[in-house]
Amino acid sequence: MTFPTRMFAVTLVLALTLVLPAPSFAQDAKSVIDAASKAMGADTLKTVEYSGSGFDFAFGQAFNPSSPWPRFINKTYTRQIDFEGRASRVERIRMQALDPPRGGGQQPIRGEQQQVQTIVIGPNTPWAQQLEIWMTPHGFLRAAAANNATVKTERIDGKAYRVLSFTGQNKAQVNGYVNEQNLVDRVETLIDNPLFGDTLFEALYTEYKNVNGVQFPMHIVQRQGGNPIQVVSVTDVKPNAAVRIQAPAPPAAAAAPAAAAPSEKLGDGVYLILGGYASLAVDFKDYIVIIESPNSEERALAIFAEAKRLIPNKPIRYVINTHHHVDHSSGIRAAMAEGATIVTHQVNKPFFEMVATAPHTLNPDHFSTSKNKLKLETMTEKKVLTDGNQVIEIYHLADNLHNEGLLMVYLPKLKLLVEADVYNPPAQASAPVPLPVNPFTTHFVATIERLKLDVQTIIPIHYPADGRKVTRAELMRAANLGTN
Repeated sequence: MTFPTRMFAVTLVLALTLVLPAPSFAQDAKSVIDAASKAMGADTLKTVEYSGSGFDFAFGQAFNPSSPWPRFINKTYTRQIDFEGRASRVERIRMQALDPPRGGGQQPIRGEQQQVQTIVIGPNTPWAQQLEIWMTPHGFLRAAAANNATVKTERIDGKAYRVLSFTGQNKAQVNGYVNEQNLVDRVETLIDNPLFGDTLFEALYTEYKNVNGVQFPMHIVQRQGGNPIQVVSVTDVKPNAAVRIQAPAPPAAAAAPAAAAPSEKLGDGVYLILGGYASLAVDFKDYIVIIESPNSEERALAIFAEAKRLIPNKPIRYVINTHHHVDHSSGIRAAMAEGATIVTHQVNKPFFEMVATAPHTLNPDHFSTSKNKLKLETMTEKKVLTDGNQVIEIYHLADNLHNEGLLMVYLPKLKLLVEADVYNPPAQASAPVPLPVNPFTTHFVATIERLKLDVQTIIPIHYPADGRKVTRAELMRAANLGTN
């Protein structure tokens, strides 16, 4: 089954689950919640800390649109949850799992990478983040009790369930499946994704074990869009552990909001637009070309507005997409709504056709309500856009393991090359070169040399935090090739 087919199949699971009556199993919602809470020890569980190991998977960062999310080893995994304080903290040590590394998600990891993820629910915490607490078995029962859940009976694969349901803050139904032993087997809901639309988010709980009067699952799987994003084999559980979770301090220099799109002129009719991932606007005779529509619809709309301010009275005709990864393509539907033609590699054609038809009922976007249709131009190894004055050359980074359809964009007049993810420069140019060298970067340099491109300036989509111009010499140092 291809990736687009899988995406459609899983978003229909909630509607297509086989439902059979089980009258002897029927109860009112409060009775079901009370029975499950008592059986699982949820009534007395204020906090919990559990540890283990497993895997995480980088959502939307697959090597190509038909392959699974990249997998990483979680050498250690510890999570603390404060149900009454509505907070969660995860600490894990990640290691490289794929050899060779394929796809994104901070590939490749050198040695061990420590990650800490903290959620403290406040008035502005997105619902998708809150779900990290409310989709746990014990958290779900608390949320179901607080949100006037309803109950129905279902039989799935021969097993009888009482399904508790309530409406989340995003207007999507949250369902928890309580089995005959009064244990929560599964929790599922839909969340909005700017690229995939209404996306199934589910958590599966098995191998329950009694730990000091609390029933806790020893195997946990989270999935989004039908693909796993987290697998944890639990080895230690501490009910009502002493847990103190504090919200992380804001970064010293907070990122600019998506609506902010500062820009600067790089050359005749060529503008760099920052405020998030970098994009370029190029002035052609009768139209505008945008290089990259990343992050979100909001960010894309800000880029388009700034491009039209810089280059007035011209339509955006082309949007060049470097690759299909979710962070680099989540503004693509805004480009479709704009009526622009998406330029991408041939391997992405079925993917963007799926993106154009993905339902967005939870958070209708501009493309959902526009009358425009998908306009797509694909390429294989090289494509040139020109009006006789401006020239944009688009090249395929063939055989780069970051992404099968990865493109780079060369502006020969400025000797300037736009790239995504194969070289992410450090915040300061003086930072030491990490060793071993990223293989994506060495392949990038080899491709530039193979194509004999006269490159003097690099524009990384992940622009350096200090705003400096990245030179060819800096790239060569990063590839451990001196300054040639």
